[in-house]
Amino acid sequence: MRGGTGAGSSGCDDPSAEVLAEAAGAFGLLASPARLHIVWVLAQGESDVTGLAERVGGALPAVSQHLTKLKLAGLVGSRREGRRQVYFVDDPDIVTVVRLLVGRLTDRTEAQP
Repeated sequence: MRGGTGAGSSGCDDPSAEVLAEAAGAFGLLASPARLHIVWVLAQGESDVTGLAERVGGALPAVSQHLTKLKLAGLVGSRREGRRQVYFVDDPDIVTVVRLLVGRLTDRTEAQP
């Protein structure tokens, strides 16, 4: 169901319930600091689960579980390189959103007295 444009809106139709549900699901997954950190690291470049666990300071099984959730949601992809699985952010728009939000919050934190 799409709504019209009302006062104060940007002039765009409201997104469908399906789109809002999908966006809420993605934001819900990124609401976990551990998963957000994993996506942040993968936005900088590909990594295997061992490298991710070292970088985010998490236990290997926990990082692996987070990656499974992110992969099922389509936010992260993987490919096999020999014996190891390499993970990457599968959606460039997610990279943009994460970098924008984390960057702005970092700037605000650094600007506080």
